[in-house]
Amino acid sequence: MTTRRGGPRSAPRQAGLKACATAVLALAVGACHATPKPNPFPTPPAHPAPPAHPAPPAPPALVRDIDDILAAPAFERGYWGVLVKSLKTSDTLYSRNAHKLMMPASNMKIVTLAAAAERLGWDYTYETEILGAGAIRDGALDGDLLVVGSGDPSLVVAEGVSARVFDEWAERLKALGVRTIRGRVIGDDNTFDDEALGFGWSWDDLPDDYAAGVSALQFNENAARVTVSPGASAGDSASVDITPPGTGLVIDNLVKTGAADTPASIAARRLPGSSRLEFRGSIPAGAAPVTRVVSVDNPTRFAVNALRDALVARGIDIRGPAIDIDDLTDPPKRSDGVTLVTYRSPPLSVLAMRLMKVSQNLYAETLLKTLGVRHGSDTCLTPCGASTAAGRASAQTTLQAWGVPTEAMIQRDGSGLSRYDYVTPDGLVTILTHVDRDEKLRGPFEASLPIAGRDGTLANRMTGTAAEGNARAKTGSMSNVRALSGYVTSADGEPLVFSILANNFETPADVINRATDAIVVRLAEFSRR
Repeated sequence: MTTRRGGPRSAPRQAGLKACATAVLALAVGACHATPKPNPFPTPPAHPAPPAHPAPPAPPALVRDIDDILAAPAFERGYWGVLVKSLKTSDTLYSRNAHKLMMPASNMKIVTLAAAAERLGWDYTYETEILGAGAIRDGALDGDLLVVGSGDPSLVVAEGVSARVFDEWAERLKALGVRTIRGRVIGDDNTFDDEALGFGWSWDDLPDDYAAGVSALQFNENAARVTVSPGASAGDSASVDITPPGTGLVIDNLVKTGAADTPASIAARRLPGSSRLEFRGSIPAGAAPVTRVVSVDNPTRFAVNALRDALVARGIDIRGPAIDIDDLTDPPKRSDGVTLVTYRSPPLSVLAMRLMKVSQNLYAETLLKTLGVRHGSDTCLTPCGASTAAGRASAQTTLQAWGVPTEAMIQRDGSGLSRYDYVTPDGLVTILTHVDRDEKLRGPFEASLPIAGRDGTLANRMTGTAAEGNARAKTGSMSNVRALSGYVTSADGEPLVFSILANNFETPADVINRATDAIVVRLAEFSRR
């Protein structure tokens, strides 16, 4: 899921993303109940910094060819930032506006993941604790069940992940003698602050799953699937169903059934801080149902609702409701509870695969707040959990040490959904170069990048070219912004690093993507001989 505000994905791209997501989830499931293992992907060869020497001139034929690509009349009103460097010699092969700040869209995830890998380490896992606030007597917990989260984004319905985890939790509670919980199921999300949304996110993005808010307690990536089906005849109201249950969303269904020969046109709207999700438009009679993945308003309540339902379904009687701790005037303290269950997520090396391959925004925003946990929450005026501001400060400190100047980046969120994010192509190349030359960072980071023509957001791009199976790069996509930054190997076997950013264009996005791909293919074909 790239940061975007564009149209629906094509069917081939959906298939590619679904296949990649399934593979990543399968990998995650294997890691859920085991000690974190080394990343299963082979570490690419190291490209140590070359000795200092005068930089050779840029190859004129390569420069001319890239200039010709960018000189197309379709790009007259747009703005390009491009930098290509050799990882072998450090010389610059091509540069255009390399030191200009540009909107990166999901290329901001390169910044977030690199800083998180450095600060947290690839073995970092998220811990979820279930505490009992009361004594266990005669098969009953005489008090509340307190669920304390630290931000785990991986507890999803897909591939039965959450079902298996909930099975494990229920069995653990039963083994401790808990068959009844006389109190409530309370979600403690105070590891993070309550600023769920990114700075500068557009209000009309908020109904969609790619703009899901962040919490220290998260379930199903804080998203639900809405299915809209036509009525029996034109003019009838359409039906709207939402799964899984417990979202807390109240749906206002204003969708009508249209004539059989009309196109479907369905729009969703949800205002910030509101649980009311409005659907308008029409769906033709006899048409197949239309699905839309939407964000929930309160991720914490969604998570504890799911847990309560799961425990009840597994034979544990719960007398009280599921509650967000922020809704209580006198909440229980963590220190007063007894740990009943402890669960750890897959390691960061596995989570990074979903973050980068399918460009999952929630994972990036979660990581940025997690950096704030480690950095501290000095920005708070009152007691609070880790903030995005603290995470940004942590990332900035890390990248400055790598040679990225403060003026080369303005980071407002972790995913790039904000239009207040800016970074230079040189800043991204500097980060990618440092990662490639750091043995502890390189393997899992480069393994997480989409591969041209093979998987993730590049599954259907550069197929049948010298870049297929060669280029590894992070895409970025939102209205009037496209980006691609990563690595490719030349025809001579020379490792190259590149960043290509396009801003302020009115040209169709696929034209921008084709030009970007043409540059990467040219790099894959490049030879110094």
